Amino acid sequence: MDFSLNEEQMAIRQTCRDFAEQEIKPIAEHIDATGTFPYDLVRQMGELGLLGLPFPEEYGGAGADFLSYCLAIEEISRGDVSVGITMEAHTSLGATPFFLFGSQEQKEHYLRPLARGEQLWAFGLTEPEAGSDSGGTQTRAVLKDGSWHINGAKTFITNAGTDMTGGVTITAITGKTAAGRNAISNIIVPKGTPGYVIGNSYKKMGWKASDTRPLSFEDCQVPAENILGQPGDGFKQFLRILDAGRVAIAALSVGLAQACLDEALSYAQQRKQFGQSISKFQAIQFKLADMDMEIELARLMYYKAAWLHMQGKPYTREASMAKLFASETAKRAADQAVQIHGGYGFMDEYPVSRYWRSVKINEIGEGTSEVQRMLIAKQLGC
Repeated sequence: MDFSLNEEQMAIRQTCRDFAEQEIKPIAEHIDATGTFPYDLVRQMGELGLLGLPFPEEYGGAGADFLSYCLAIEEISRGDVSVGITMEAHTSLGATPFFLFGSQEQKEHYLRPLARGEQLWAFGLTEPEAGSDSGGTQTRAVLKDGSWHINGAKTFITNAGTDMTGGVTITAITGKTAAGRNAISNIIVPKGTPGYVIGNSYKKMGWKASDTRPLSFEDCQVPAENILGQPGDGFKQFLRILDAGRVAIAALSVGLAQACLDEALSYAQQRKQFGQSISKFQAIQFKLADMDMEIELARLMYYKAAWLHMQGKPYTREASMAKLFASETAKRAADQAVQIHGGYGFMDEYPVSRYWRSVKINEIGEGTSEVQRMLIAKQLGC
């Protein structure tokens, strides 16, 4: 067993750590307070190659491995999770479907500008009546006269409404399987397509600087060739997409948890009570020690899941474990960070207040904690 990172992985991690410290953290409070989408940061990330890290150079990507991408997500999210989720949703959910399932023409047309960071892309899976039951899609697409006619709605979609967004790939029912079940396909809908309506940005508890909106489709028509892979392959496609996405969300959670520990430790060393810094009190030390221990375990879990993915081995179980444990670790870390800050932790002028508000969604997005436990139990044969 070799737990060391190679030179390229360490270089990517350090580049992202420096970028987070120098560019993201100084404005994190401002973009959270104003809900401002960080266009300048996203464009800089594109120029650094971060938005196309795991894609081959022939398509405009950086050609890095999957673990390098996860390391980058961790460090960017350590700076601010709104920026981290923008990167993760674009790469894991927006661009990856084109790389995995797109035709050569689709890769050239869509993936290349996404990998270069010239555009963002969204993935529309969740619906008002289809959340954890992602197979319960109600959006429908009917093929008529060489075009898909789409009707339906999506909710909680990230990166769909920015000025940089090129479009969205959505799941839709396109027919019936031989067994009589709904056949789900993934369909490409460019921004500006008539009948594609992008709703107003949600008012959120956290991730305030990320772009999250509802979408609706009212007899929206796209060419028949705007389908990823074969008709009816959408369900197994998005399951594969979500496995990798959950590992990236685990990395995001570890980044946020690490930020909580960073702030809590710094504050504990500076804050004095009863004549000494509170870091000298065992009650505080135990909180910090537990945070550090759980963060390291969560990090190792996503490392393992990423490694299995890179080896081409099954990793659904490990992806669910990584996502579940890291997200719940981040929640505990945020809670303890606020507790260590005492009354100041309840004030928005301290970063831990922002971390505490942002952490809850980690247990919900890309598969709730309950769904992860269901998937793990299924792997056990339950």
